Amino acid sequence: MHEGPSTAAQLAERLELTPAAVRRHLDALLDEGMIEVAADRRRAQRRGRGRPAKAFVLTDAGREAFEQDYDDLAVSALRFVADTLGEDAVKEFARRRSQELERRLLPLLEDAAPDQRPEVLADALAQDGFAATVRQAPGGTQVCQHHCPVAHVAAAFPELCEAETEAFARMLGHHVQRLATIAHGDGVCTTYVPDAPASLTTSTALTTDERTTR
Repeated sequence: MHEGPSTAAQLAERLELTPAAVRRHLDALLDEGMIEVAADRRRAQRRGRGRPAKAFVLTDAGREAFEQDYDDLAVSALRFVADTLGEDAVKEFARRRSQELERRLLPLLEDAAPDQRPEVLADALAQDGFAATVRQAPGGTQVCQHHCPVAHVAAAFPELCEAETEAFARMLGHHVQRLATIAHGDGVCTTYVPDAPASLTTSTALTTDERTTR
């Protein structure tokens, strides 16, 4: 469910299956604890005059089914780095990793109006496998990542989440606040983006030279 909360009808359309067939699979996944009904009923879609259709999301067990065996290797490698080179080396690794994300995504955000940047960021993250969406919140917008490919690694090394949040702030051009992370047991990684963002400047984002030389 990389698109985020999805109804049986939406899944049937994407998979080119009948809704009845999809519901059978959903029932099996519910029984196995791999998915659950989305808690946010506002995201459910209405079917005519009837009740809202149920939207389904992955559980922690469902996310784990997508994890790769290299997670343990990555954690072991970073622990080796921390033990031999120190915690600062891990922070530098996290920083460079976030800068790589920034180099790829920043050009997309620079071409967007300030109030459109959270949605552009979410769309770009979705293409990277984070299943990101946006939703309105009081005084701003929330960028929600429904899947994190490195959740298990980030659980052991929160520096990865911290560096990513800093990269979001630079790309969006102003301060953001990380409200929740999958790595810490939350269902969704949620980043709050206040309204009225400032324009992107070289003081808050990587400069052209930095993007090409680092």
